[in-house]
Amino acid sequence: MTAMVDTRVHLVDDHQEFRESCAWILEQAGFEVRDFPSAEALLKEFAREAPPPRSCVVSDIRMPGMSGLELQGELSHRGLSLPVIFVTGHGDVPLAVDAMRHGAADFIEKPFDAPLLVEAIHAAMSQHAPQAASGALASLTRRERQVLDGIMNGKLNKVIADDLKISPKTVELHRANLMAKLGAHNVVELTRVVLGQV
Repeated sequence: MTAMVDTRVHLVDDHQEFRESCAWILEQAGFEVRDFPSAEALLKEFAREAPPPRSCVVSDIRMPGMSGLELQGELSHRGLSLPVIFVTGHGDVPLAVDAMRHGAADFIEKPFDAPLLVEAIHAAMSQHAPQAASGALASLTRRERQVLDGIMNGKLNKVIADDLKISPKTVELHRANLMAKLGAHNVVELTRVVLGQV
């Protein structure tokens, strides 16, 4: 199967040795990899920089602090629709069922053969492809999404700024960023993009 060099894998596991070996395997398979020691570290990264549309998360389920399932819930809460593949050394059927019920793309028990994870990522990304159009929307930050909601409700920048308790200049900045991410040059194009992707 051909490598997806344009696909970024966000690898989350509290065991450094596993992250290093897994990152090496995935990079050899042609993926761009960013690794994180915790779910909180990944969420911090996403708050700074939205994930590219062709992204997925490979996460341990049981970790100190936020669990993989809690991470999955938080990603969904933030409107980030990217496939999540769980790997765990503590795999059990109820956990797998819960993960899949909440939209996990796959569930792999450690230890596993490298090709199994690579194949799971390929499968998750190809299943996620129909939603690629919504990937741009999913890449918006929480604040950009709030500004977008204001624009879609016909509000002026000043009103959006008042609603969000930020300056009109900040609204303009978020507006410019979200327009660029969605490839829209005006409100009419923006409306088409949003209506076509909801």
